[in-house]
Amino acid sequence: MNSAQVDAYLRRLGAERPQRAAGATADVLRELHLRHLRTVPFENVSIHLGEEIVLEEKRLLDKVVGARRGGFCYELNGAFGALLGALGFEVTLLAARVHGDAGRLGIPYDHLALRVRASDGSEWLADVGFGAHSHYPLAFGDRVEQKDPGGSFRIVEAGPDLDVVVNGRPQYRLEVRPRELGDFVAGAWWHSTSPASHFVQSLVCSRVTEDGGRITLSGRTFKVTGADGARQERELGTDEEVFGAYRERFGIELGCVPTVRNPLAVTD
Repeated sequence: MNSAQVDAYLRRLGAERPQRAAGATADVLRELHLRHLRTVPFENVSIHLGEEIVLEEKRLLDKVVGARRGGFCYELNGAFGALLGALGFEVTLLAARVHGDAGRLGIPYDHLALRVRASDGSEWLADVGFGAHSHYPLAFGDRVEQKDPGGSFRIVEAGPDLDVVVNGRPQYRLEVRPRELGDFVAGAWWHSTSPASHFVQSLVCSRVTEDGGRITLSGRTFKVTGADGARQERELGTDEEVFGAYRERFGIELGCVPTVRNPLAVTD
């Protein structure tokens, strides 16, 4: 990333460039992490609009910064990792497999997360691309409970890997081997094309709110979840309401209303 791209990304987040004296500190990381979750939505709209998902830094920045869109884990953590690296953090891309039903793990390269080293040597698990997750980075080396507005988190040993546990339930298994962005191409392709992928089966756009809650547009259902867990939801009856929700709640301008593709449908 060049300096202009860094400045544009920070403007997207509503953040100022850290002063050189401050450097790549843990406090700066925490601020950017939370701002990212509040500003850049977790969304899979591209899959249902037939838009190509390309895991290259320029294309990710064009989408997240230039087009003011969101994305899913490969896009959001890929772009955020590039920003952090440009700001002086040491960033390592890590692969994870999400825990599913009956304890089954997802596909290889199921998820992309970030291991981030700050200027004081502290290491953090940063993840702005999982949807509902921690609002702040987690201390990578700590094996104790870590309280966060998003819940109670713990990183535990799982053989050579690590399990990220949320509220007592394993969320994903993290490999510690460093990866490159290109390693995740097959995982992104599977999640954006396979009938078995929940990203293909459903349509979602979600972000953290200023009060620590969350707003989510799932198809035509708009949900507001408070920081206390209270939830309200309503159906959006018209296309104009759907366009308005994307625009006013998530800052996304769309040319057509996305609808879930059903690859399992049988046609005559």
